[in-house]
Amino acid sequence: MADPSSYRPKPGQIPDSPGVYRFRDEHARVIYVGKAKSLRQRLSSYFQDLAGLHPRTRTMVTTAASVEWTVVSTEVEALQLEYSWIKEYDPRFNVKYRDDKSYPSLAVTMGEEFPRVQVMRGPKKKGVRYFGPYAHAWAIRETVDLMLRVFPVRTCSAGVFKRSAQIGRPCLLGYIGKCSAPCVGRVSAEEHRELAEEFCDFMAGRTGAYLRRLEQQMHEAAEEMEYEKAARLRDDIEALRRALEKNAVVLADATDADLIAVAEDELEAAVQIFHVRGGRVRGQRGWVTDKVEAVDTAGLVEHALQQLYGEERGDAVPKEVLVPALPEPVEPVAQWLGERRGSRVDLRIPQRGDKKDLMATVQRNAQQALVLHKTKRASDLTTRSRALEEIAEALELDSAPLRIECFDISHLQGQDVVASMVVFEDGLARKSEYRRFQIRSFEGQDDVRSMHEVIGRRFRRYLQEKQKAGEWSEENAVEEENGRTEDGRTVDVHADDVHAGEARTEDGRPKRFAYPPQLVVVDGGQPQVAAARRALDELGIEDVAVCGLAKRLEEVWLPGEDDPVVLPRTSEGLYLLQRVRDEAHRFAIAYQRSKRTRTLRAGPLDEVPGLGETRKKALLKHFGSVKRLRAATVEQICETPGIGRKTAETIAAALAAAAPPAPAVNTATGEIMEEAGE
Repeated sequence: MADPSSYRPKPGQIPDSPGVYRFRDEHARVIYVGKAKSLRQRLSSYFQDLAGLHPRTRTMVTTAASVEWTVVSTEVEALQLEYSWIKEYDPRFNVKYRDDKSYPSLAVTMGEEFPRVQVMRGPKKKGVRYFGPYAHAWAIRETVDLMLRVFPVRTCSAGVFKRSAQIGRPCLLGYIGKCSAPCVGRVSAEEHRELAEEFCDFMAGRTGAYLRRLEQQMHEAAEEMEYEKAARLRDDIEALRRALEKNAVVLADATDADLIAVAEDELEAAVQIFHVRGGRVRGQRGWVTDKVEAVDTAGLVEHALQQLYGEERGDAVPKEVLVPALPEPVEPVAQWLGERRGSRVDLRIPQRGDKKDLMATVQRNAQQALVLHKTKRASDLTTRSRALEEIAEALELDSAPLRIECFDISHLQGQDVVASMVVFEDGLARKSEYRRFQIRSFEGQDDVRSMHEVIGRRFRRYLQEKQKAGEWSEENAVEEENGRTEDGRTVDVHADDVHAGEARTEDGRPKRFAYPPQLVVVDGGQPQVAAARRALDELGIEDVAVCGLAKRLEEVWLPGEDDPVVLPRTSEGLYLLQRVRDEAHRFAIAYQRSKRTRTLRAGPLDEVPGLGETRKKALLKHFGSVKRLRAATVEQICETPGIGRKTAETIAAALAAAAPPAPAVNTATGEIMEEAGE
């Protein structure tokens, strides 16, 4: 791990101009590419105190060994160069969208003498017009099958086309009227190209005029008593309308827009794109990405725009691009899109009407895609089994940890310290087993001491439950036959349950802390792991493994080890540990916020006469907590904006009268009486 100060540029070396920068590791591999309006300001932000950096940014700068930059003239040039370098170097700390080339498109090879309609995947080629992408290839084939009746364009491969030309007979499609058979000269190259151009115009959204022309020809044929021709035209119109029905009408006929939505959590993000052409949804695609860099929604949108339009030109870039958040700054991105289209592109957030409603639909699709992605990884039995096996192998456990408990500490500037315990059994969350704790105050509060207290309290309860279950099973063996104990409780205890320390009551719920985990995970590094192990050793518990997952580098720490266990980022075991850690973090924060809310709503400041919400917030903002406000003098309280001396005296008197009572203490254990419950 490198110290960022070892490669920090000297003062004055970094220019104050737009540019693109690259961080390299000790092997000279590019690990991150970024752009900036001011290179000096942006790069300086990476070399501040590590504690103030986002965990993923901190990981990047400590992995890097050098930084270099290239100055450009404008922010638009910086955007273009950033995209080129990301494509060239594939940096590990930049956002990478997966499955970005897996969606099929309908393609017409206009660059060939006899254009061909086909399904294409992968990078786009010159001389080919693309429509889509579609979610499934069969959707393209259904649409093409309907349209070949009206536009009998060639769909065969080069080998079939050449073979038919040699033998002088068309393929089956030529015989049934779904190909104009240019291979045998039924139409000339010019006539066939005209058919292909009409096909492209129709797919591009210019449908109304063509349908009206066909209807007019049908009526004219009927008036001239050419009923067979009229019937054929009627069937053509019906086939085209069925093809159009496959794409719902959502906006005005002239609307060409792409709608982009993002759903995200701390680890991953899902991006969904709807392609609207001629007022109809012509295609849909979606990506999922790991958030390996510190990036917000606006940053994810900017990456998506680069991915979508980095290699597009002309009409492939729509007139409108609707997004959930605008990149900062937005002007260079809009200008870059306009240059690729050749005319102005409206990049904005929809505010009202049909476009906002459609954006909500795209957002729901993105959210569903993220949930589905996580569900597939979490619910798949094979994947969960592999994850547990990888954890057991990495931590050198005797067997897979079927029950994992994770602990996290949460507080606000040392106040309202709480902890959470979440439980995963067989790789799935067991929310009924979640517990939360309130931590007693220490002199010089720190997470390590809090972790030691929580682990001790949890496993002290486990030992108590285990002892009770053992005593009960021995003394009440006779009563077990009829299912009742001496005190009349209904029970359901078996040999395995007694061994595990479980006793069930009438409602079937297990007693608290009755099950021991095979693995305890703590949110933190070496200090937290050592504290957890020490708490277990003090209680004589040796059959429970302990590890810690540090956010900084997503490293797994083991007790007594100087070096961490590093699991690959693609490891299912690491993914499961991250899910467990993040769930514990979420549960702890939710409890801490609820306590903070209750403190604000029912705190001693509520009892001060004449003190409104505005001045209460000003006091808490000025002092940081009620505890510090209570210790302040009247003169110090007067320094708060909006607080006069008379009000300050009233506040001081009210807080002195409402001093908190001393906590109740268990005289047997010396432990503060705080019940741990969900």
